[in-house]
Amino acid sequence: MLKRFFSYYKPHKFMFTCDMAASLLISLTGMIYPIITRKMLREYIPDRQYKLIVISGLVVFGLYVLRMFLRYFVNYYGHMIGAKMQAQMRLDLFNRLEELPFSFYDEHETGRIMSRMTNDLFEVVELAHHGPENIITCTVMIVLAFTYLCTMSVPLTLIIFACVPLLMIVTSICRKEQRRAFDARRKSLAVINGALESSLTGIRVTKAFNNREKEVEKFEIGNHEFVESSRMAYSALGKFHASSNFITDIFNVIVLIAGGLFLYNGKIDFADYSTFIVSVNLFIGPINTLIGFVEQYQNGVSGFKRFVEIMDMEPEKDKEGAKVLENVKGDIEFKNVTFSYKKRDGEDDNEETDKKGALNNVSLKINCGEKVALVGESGGGKTTMCHLIPNFYKLPEANGSITIDGQDIRGLTLASLRDNIGIVQQDVFLFSGTIRDNIRYGKIDATEEEIIEAAKKANIHDYVMTLEHGYDTEIGERGVKLSGGQKQRLSIARVFLKNPAILILDEATSALDNATEILIQKALDELCVGRTTIVVAHRLSTIRNANRIAVVSKGEIIELGTHEELMEKGGLYKELYQASVRV
Repeated sequence: MLKRFFSYYKPHKFMFTCDMAASLLISLTGMIYPIITRKMLREYIPDRQYKLIVISGLVVFGLYVLRMFLRYFVNYYGHMIGAKMQAQMRLDLFNRLEELPFSFYDEHETGRIMSRMTNDLFEVVELAHHGPENIITCTVMIVLAFTYLCTMSVPLTLIIFACVPLLMIVTSICRKEQRRAFDARRKSLAVINGALESSLTGIRVTKAFNNREKEVEKFEIGNHEFVESSRMAYSALGKFHASSNFITDIFNVIVLIAGGLFLYNGKIDFADYSTFIVSVNLFIGPINTLIGFVEQYQNGVSGFKRFVEIMDMEPEKDKEGAKVLENVKGDIEFKNVTFSYKKRDGEDDNEETDKKGALNNVSLKINCGEKVALVGESGGGKTTMCHLIPNFYKLPEANGSITIDGQDIRGLTLASLRDNIGIVQQDVFLFSGTIRDNIRYGKIDATEEEIIEAAKKANIHDYVMTLEHGYDTEIGERGVKLSGGQKQRLSIARVFLKNPAILILDEATSALDNATEILIQKALDELCVGRTTIVVAHRLSTIRNANRIAVVSKGEIIELGTHEELMEKGGLYKELYQASVRV
């Protein structure tokens, strides 16, 4: 893991080296003060060397001016290196998130993922910036300070140094407890972010149902977990700092007593004793810095582990030797397809949960240009069939096959497969931005003429032209400034622009009022022309003109035929249709 961590330093090797050199110079200039203090007490003051006293003071002043500029360099460029590393890690993480399959997002809340992108990476970069600086400079300073102290009195220096092993033992014991506590704290913070993201996303629903108290209650659960985990973390941190600082305080006591005895017995003179008291801080200071660094190290390592967890997850990728899907006609065939979703972590082993959305030995052939409707109760497997066609979920080799134009989708590149499939769903997702941006999402390099033509086909162009800024109108987060029908028509325009050979309409009009549904149905009918179309619908009146209708129940196709044939058969379809007509 260290190798992966240090790989992010590579693009910044020169500036990183300069930063470390500047940090070392800052530490080394700190050694000058006690050296000059000793000289003054031993030689310049007793010998009344006025010029050397002034020159020495000016040298120290000049060095402090240099330290001022060096500190600016370290703080500015050091943090900029950290910011650039954080940007690269964030980009790598975002790329990996874009590559992960649907199943990952089924199992992880958006807020928790965002916590890894923000809070965790901040801690990682703080470690990246201060870690090497603290380790290198403090180690050098401890060695130099120890050496310099030995020049004055080896026995006294060894007496002080004897406390270091005790300090290391305390650090080692406390560090384990800290690591566990801070890991728990970070996880609880992710819970809070998840609850916050969920609540803010659904704020309109919350207000509509007047359930503010419920949302506060849900948020407070995570908040309470955070407080408890923080209590454990800071308790461990408090023990650590209290113990370690007590030991470092003993250093001063030892210097005071032992140094006084050495001076009393004539083993050191007054100048050495005074300098020793000043110089011992050069030894204790870096040790205290390293002690404080332990907390930052724990946070940074925990954050990087969580970063690596996602980076090591298996991304979606093409099968070796995958072919590009070209010149698509649109013949689709399910052959003995069996599929079930993986349980989420911590989910109970429940039979009903296992069956929901699962498929059991499903076979269905859809001919080029045919419009086939999938109907049935919720959770019967209709949407699962739609998700398997674009390979959103991997179908195991032993669980049947799905082919397009006779080619198994598992042997096709994901990009070429999805380029030829257009999906219009009930829950339309629009991105923050303009109307133009959202339509162009169907074809990134589309011309203005193509965008307008797609909007006209989706029956949204006339509305857009009534807006003050036309296609440059900002639609707000998730299209909040648009009605349900307008959002749906934008999503249809997007698919018109994409111009796929295969079209999937998953409950595309079920959430709309009758007048809007009629308007959008016209756009959908035009969109279906010349394409293989799969329609999932609960409003059965909208799919009467389908070439065939498949009734899906408990993961199986139990009826298949035209509207008239199924009505004549008198099975489940007839019951569903009559129930929908009565409604």
